[in-house]
Amino acid sequence: MNSRVSELLAGLAPSATLAVDAKAKALKAAGEPVIGYGAGEPDFPTPLHIVEAAVKACYEPSNYKYTPTAGLADLRDAIVEKTKRDSGLSIAANQVLVTNGGKHAVATTFMTTLNPGDEVLIPAPYWTTYPEAVYLAGAVPVPVMTSEQDGFRVSVEELEKTRTPRTKLLVFVSPSNPTGAVVRPDDVAAIGRWAAEHDIWVMCDEIYEHLVYGDAESVSLPVVAPEIRDRFIVVNGVAKTYAMTGWRIGWMIGAPDVMNAAINYQSQTTSNISNISQRAAVAALTGDLEAVAMMRDAFDRRRKTMTSMLNAIDGVNCAEPEGAFYCYPNVQGLLGRPLGGKVASSSSELAEILLESIKIAVVPGEAFGTPGYFRLSYALGDDDLKEGLERLAGLVAAG
Repeated sequence: MNSRVSELLAGLAPSATLAVDAKAKALKAAGEPVIGYGAGEPDFPTPLHIVEAAVKACYEPSNYKYTPTAGLADLRDAIVEKTKRDSGLSIAANQVLVTNGGKHAVATTFMTTLNPGDEVLIPAPYWTTYPEAVYLAGAVPVPVMTSEQDGFRVSVEELEKTRTPRTKLLVFVSPSNPTGAVVRPDDVAAIGRWAAEHDIWVMCDEIYEHLVYGDAESVSLPVVAPEIRDRFIVVNGVAKTYAMTGWRIGWMIGAPDVMNAAINYQSQTTSNISNISQRAAVAALTGDLEAVAMMRDAFDRRRKTMTSMLNAIDGVNCAEPEGAFYCYPNVQGLLGRPLGGKVASSSSELAEILLESIKIAVVPGEAFGTPGYFRLSYALGDDDLKEGLERLAGLVAAG
């Protein structure tokens, strides 16, 4: 009997992070004292001046109509100025496509640049969406393993080991989701030169560019490696920096001919993105970064607290992240041990035990291509952050 669902979508995995978040929220709604470390979204409200811009836009009749697929002119211009200000990359408005969030920009990048059978290098641990979006484009995701000992930073050496004649594109993200790793500027430049030498496209995911801590420095690959010329696409958005995950505004930046193809694709799938959200994004990008600095300070404090509390638990080892808002602890020391009357043989099983027994929701490393780890977001309130980790410490201590 024929499947009721296409073979393409039947082979697509659901978003593990969204699934964990949904389950945690459902349990919480049912009265369970669940603390969720799963979702990658700031716990702060969107800054007021951005909300006010959206309210004002609701009363403007021009926003009730279709607008250009590529995005409002004001927003594309704001993205041009913001990109120059924040990363030093000079672009023109015709190199910008406004998308329905950063995830949409990632998927559109792959649809625009890849052909069936092309290989895409994806450093692991990786964000769960990357390989699935590559699959949807008919291409082949190829993990490039990084190591905990090297801070989960990808190197030219590992990339070269994995490169084949079918390698078309490299996914480059720094700061990283899920590890918080930040690649050193000299190494970013070397990776860009390597890609240029082998005519490999690079998709640079810069969504966490403002969330960097301590001495770590985030740089834009096309800026430090101009050799890449027009074989790059930068994806970004307002979600993480401005606490606007639900507003769904992202963008792509690339060569005009490539962006024209991406615009054509979007014109046949979504048309323009919500005008109200676009107006809010203009206010975000043209305003000051005071609220961003406040949130970053809070995340900085929380990353230190979470790292310290995790490392105090027997069987857990966690390097201090340098960017984003996630810790990625090694929990292999908890496998095979009695915890709350149960024994887990994998990090996935362990995550289920934690949700059932102590009501904390984490995303297991299997979702990111590296079993034996957890991703925990510290973009949640300080009290919840501490309480959940205290529950975990108590469970491990009790055995």
